Amino acid sequence: MLPESSGAQARTHISLAGMIIGCIGCVIITASSVYTALKMGSLPWPTIFTSIMSLVLLRACGRRSLNEVNVTQIIMSAGSMVAGGIAFTIPGIWMLGLADTVSPLQIMGVALAGTLLGLVCTALIRRRFVDESDLEYPIGTAAAETLLASEAGGNTGRRLFVSMGLAGVYAAVRDVAHLLPPMIATLPIPGVAFAIYNSPMMLGVGFLIGASAVGFQLAGGLLANFGLIWGGSTLGLVDLTTAQGMVASAGMGLMMGSGLGVVIKDILPKLAIQVRAHTKTQEGLVGDLTGRYDAGALALMVALAVLIVVTILRLSPIVAVVVIAMSFVTTIMSAQSVGQTGIDPMEIFGLIVLLLVAWISDTASTGLFLVAALIAVTCGLAGDVMSDFKTGAVIGTDPRSMWYGQAIGALLGSVIAVITLCALFAAYGPEAFGPGKLFVSAQASVVATMVSGIPSVPFFVGGILGGILLHVLGLPAIMFGLGVYLPFFFTLTMFVGASAKFIYDRVMVSRGKARRESDEAGIVFASGLLGGESIVGVLIALSSVIAGLLA
Repeated sequence: MLPESSGAQARTHISLAGMIIGCIGCVIITASSVYTALKMGSLPWPTIFTSIMSLVLLRACGRRSLNEVNVTQIIMSAGSMVAGGIAFTIPGIWMLGLADTVSPLQIMGVALAGTLLGLVCTALIRRRFVDESDLEYPIGTAAAETLLASEAGGNTGRRLFVSMGLAGVYAAVRDVAHLLPPMIATLPIPGVAFAIYNSPMMLGVGFLIGASAVGFQLAGGLLANFGLIWGGSTLGLVDLTTAQGMVASAGMGLMMGSGLGVVIKDILPKLAIQVRAHTKTQEGLVGDLTGRYDAGALALMVALAVLIVVTILRLSPIVAVVVIAMSFVTTIMSAQSVGQTGIDPMEIFGLIVLLLVAWISDTASTGLFLVAALIAVTCGLAGDVMSDFKTGAVIGTDPRSMWYGQAIGALLGSVIAVITLCALFAAYGPEAFGPGKLFVSAQASVVATMVSGIPSVPFFVGGILGGILLHVLGLPAIMFGLGVYLPFFFTLTMFVGASAKFIYDRVMVSRGKARRESDEAGIVFASGLLGGESIVGVLIALSSVIAGLLA
C-alpha cells in the first residue's frame, strides 16, 4: 500500500539537498553496480555503503535528520538492484550470439516495466510483510543500526573517500597506464585458472563477505578445479573439455538449487502461515490501500507496464498477463526471502517465470530472456524496497516518503543501468561476456544455458539437489556453487580478502577495539575499495565508447 503520512512529515523526510545528493549518488552507485555484477558474478548489498555516504554528505551540508539521511540513501541505492536484474540476465543474449535480436530500447523497456511492477507490488504488500510480520530483514536492520549508532564524523567520511580514491587510482594505473599486471601468482595448471586477480574490488568483496562464507566458496572451487577438472583429466577418467562442462553444469545447478532451497525452506512455510492468518481474518494482501487515488495511481503503473511488455518487448498479451501475475507472486517470494535470509535470488525467480512462459507459449529465445530480466528487476527492486521499509520502521521514517524515494532512484537507476550496460557492450563487444571472459556474468550464463541447453544434465540435476540440501542444512549453498562455477582466480582472490578480514578482526580484538567500531571501519574501507575500482572501470568503458564515436 501507499501508507498514510502527513504532508509536513513527508516534506521533512524528503529535502532538496537529499534529492540532489541521492540522485548524484544513484548515478554513481548504479553504474558501478552494473560493472560489479558483470565482473564478479554477484552484487553485494549497497545499503550500508550508501547509508554512510548519505550521512557524511548531508552532515557536510548541515543536515542532521536521520530520516532525511535514510530517504537520501534510498534514492542513492534504489538503482543498484535494478542494475543487478539487468546484468544478471541480458548478457546471456550476447553469449548465445543473439545480440542483433535485442535493442537498447527493449532493454530499457525491461528495466522500466520491472521497476513499475516492483514499486506497485511493494506498495501493496508493505504493511503485511513489514509492519505485521516478524521478518527480520537483516540488511535493513543493519542499516538502521548503522544510522542510529554512527556519529559519522570526519574519520568515517575520510576513510570512505580515501579508500575509493586509492582503489580508483590503482585500477587506473593497472588498466590505463598498464604499469601493473592484471594477474599475479599465476601457476600453469591444465584447466585451472590459478592466479590472484590484482583487484582491490575483489579483495574488498572478500573482506565484506567474510571468511566463513568465502571458505565454502573456496571448498567448491577446490573440489571442482582440482578434484574434477585437473584430477579427473590427469588420471584419465575424463577429458578436459568434458570435465569443464560437468563442472559448469554442476555449478549452475548448485546456484539454482540454492535459490529453490530458499523458496522451499524459508519462503513457502512462512507464506503458508501468513495466508492462513489472513484467511482467518478475511483480509487479503491488497486490502489496505489508503484510498481510490492510490489505487488509481498503482493501476495506471500496471497498465503502463503492460503497454511496455506488449509494444516494446513485443510479447503476446497472454505472456503479458502471466508476467504481471507472476511478478506479484515472485515479489512476495522475494520479500519473504530477503526478510528471512537477506538473500534475494532474483535471477532464480526470473528463471522460474521463464520456464513457465516457455511451457505455455512459443516465445522466442530473446523473448524468454526479456521475461527473465523483467522478473529479476521486479524482484531485485522489491527486495531492496522491503529492506528499506524495515530500516524506516526501526528509525521512524515516513513510509510514503521512502516509497517516493524508491520511485525516484529506481526510475533514474533504470536509465543509468541500461546506458552503462550498453556502453560496456559497445566498448568490449559480445565476446567479453561469459565464463572466463572479462565479464564473467555468472548468473546471465546460467540463464543462457537454460535457454540453449545444459552441457551435462546429470551434473546439473545433481547440483540442484545438492544446492537444495545444503541450504536446508543451513550451509551457504550459493557460495559453494559460485566456487564451483566461477574461474578459480576469482575465488582465490576473494579468499585473500576474507583472510584479511579474519586477521583484521583478531588485531582489533587484541587492541581492545569495540566490535561495532571495528566492524564499521572495516566495512567503510572495504566498500570504498569496491566502489572506487568499479567506478573507474565504468569510466574507462565510457571513454572507449566516446573515443570510438569520435574516431
